[in-house]
Amino acid sequence: MLLICGTIPQADAGLLLGEARFDGSKLLVGNTEVQCTQGTAALASAACVVAKHCWSSAPHALFAGDTGSGKGSRLIYDYLIKNLPKLNVDVLLLHYILPVMGLMKQVCAAAAKSTKKPVMMADASSMYAAKAAGLAGQFDIFTPDLSETEFLADPDAIHPAYISYHLFRADIAYIDDLIVAAFRQKSMAKTVIIKGATDFVVQEGKVKFTLSAPDLPALEAIGGTGDTISGMVGAFVDAGFTHLDAAVLALKANRKAGQYAQATPATKISEIIAAMPKVLNHN
Repeated sequence: MLLICGTIPQADAGLLLGEARFDGSKLLVGNTEVQCTQGTAALASAACVVAKHCWSSAPHALFAGDTGSGKGSRLIYDYLIKNLPKLNVDVLLLHYILPVMGLMKQVCAAAAKSTKKPVMMADASSMYAAKAAGLAGQFDIFTPDLSETEFLADPDAIHPAYISYHLFRADIAYIDDLIVAAFRQKSMAKTVIIKGATDFVVQEGKVKFTLSAPDLPALEAIGGTGDTISGMVGAFVDAGFTHLDAAVLALKANRKAGQYAQATPATKISEIIAAMPKVLNHN
């Protein structure tokens, strides 16, 4: 089972747990509709598409409403800490959750107590907590963008907002230096998928794959196009693909879906996700 955990921008949502389904335009968790605009909802929607394509079980979602107070994030942390050891989770994908290092340590401890430790994935703020708490080595997959890779390479930063000035340049020309620095400081998961104009797949500090075509600058302006990559990777891994193959397939499918949808900066992420089945079926 793939379990996707993250907050959604709905103050009154509470804790929402159930099977996730994407019907081509909207995301359902159990019988509750969740707006698929960006963030964790976009990630889960893309995972649903891949799971259906691979004939694997539907992802499960653990969502909570949070508009900045942190209450929803703490509901997610508390649920995982108490229940993860007895859940049959194969892949745990952590996304937008308030980065609290102490609570992330407890989640990792709970995962280690499981009969079968799940594949551990982190993106966005969950990745920040994992790196800042010195837990990167316990994770199998990180999915940063270029600026987040700079955060991983900074030995002192506990959040991307506090990257050292000399690293804060978001220039792909320095990517090799950033990878070396992050790996040396043990701030990388075993597999790192760096998302951007050029995508990189890094394993054990070595670049294994790069992708820059088709070149679709419009995707950079659409909220959620990085989240969809993370969701697809999680679903491919849950379906039995190696981490490298899952990364390559997801990166290619994301670009091709944007191309198929003829994406412009005004395109909604749900339109790109809706194009994914067509892209996957032709590969």
